[in-house]
Amino acid sequence: MKVLLTGFEPFDKETLNPSWEAVRALDGWRCEGAVVHARRISCVFGAALAELDAAIDELQPQLVLGIGQAGGRSEITPERIAINIDDGRICDNAGCQPIDEAVVAGAPAAYFSSLPIKAIVRDLRAGGIPAAVSNTAGTFVCNHLFFGLMHRIAVRPVPGMRGGFIHIPFLPEQAARFPGLPSMGLDTLIAALRIAVATSIAVREDVRETGGQLH
Repeated sequence: MKVLLTGFEPFDKETLNPSWEAVRALDGWRCEGAVVHARRISCVFGAALAELDAAIDELQPQLVLGIGQAGGRSEITPERIAINIDDGRICDNAGCQPIDEAVVAGAPAAYFSSLPIKAIVRDLRAGGIPAAVSNTAGTFVCNHLFFGLMHRIAVRPVPGMRGGFIHIPFLPEQAARFPGLPSMGLDTLIAALRIAVATSIAVREDVRETGGQLH
């Protein structure tokens, strides 16, 4: 079994992105008979999906977890839903800022994650890591990648492939520039992704229970 983990390059004048720092630490890690493959994705509309497609075509993974930075969040937040809209608050790394454009023209309005998001939250909390289900992945390149992934699974899947997206907080060195902004250490982020991968492999049908949610 192959697991594809993606993380983004830095954007918005940052010099690092916690998603890539955490993801690349797991490249080659083996979990429950599966091997993790890490790929760095451009923070660019369009190019991000081309790079994702290329990685899927190369690896033929059975599980894909996109990871992204969410400055201001204090928890690990598996995303419930990807929406078919690009609406950039800022420009991407190529200087593009789409406004009210479809990620994929003619595609459905939204897709739900096929990861066991509540089981991931349960297991993260059991491991002492703050976590909550998120009901919005935004409208920037993170959601763009998430929607593109789920559309790929819907129309041109690798057999048995499941996927979804998880947002993670800033690293302390990023948050230090903004007093009061929450952060999470890299070791904790890496531990969180290990749990998320292990749970995604082990749990096929998500748990049905309440839990803190980020709206």
